[in-house]
Order: sequence, then C-alpha cells, then structure tokens
Amino acid sequence: MSTKEKPSKETLEQWHKDPNNWKWGIFYYNQEDKRILPPKRIEWMGWTVNLANPASIAVFLVFILFAIALFYWSPRP
Repeated sequence: MSTKEKPSKETLEQWHKDPNNWKWGIFYYNQEDKRILPPKRIEWMGWTVNLANPASIAVFLVFILFAIALFYWSPRP
C-alpha cells in the first residue's frame, strides 16, 4: 500500500484484530498504521497511542506535559 493511500475499513479492522500488533496485549505497535490515536483493543474504552508512529508519541508527550503543567500551575489552597 502506498503512503498516500488511505487504508480501507477492512484493513484497519484486520490490523486492530491482529495479535502481533499488540505488545503484551495492551500496547499498539503497527508501522503501517498512520493514525495518531487508534482505538484501544476494547474499542468502547477509547483510544490508544500507536507506539510505531512518531507523531502519535509526540501527541502523547504533549498531553502528558500539559497535564503536568496544569498540576504545577494550579492554585493551591
């Protein structure tokens, strides 16, 4: 599949169900999947990070840094 081609729903579903794309059953790692936040293994639970996608990891780190900044600069009683 070319890099500009969007994968079909069937391909996305196949990637999601493939146990080889889930490290230790909880970490999603698929170099072919370019989505930033793919669904978790149990889809109704939300989204996860594709650890094979650098953009996905960057979004995750920005989120973590934002959460830390909120905690750090939040008013204390």
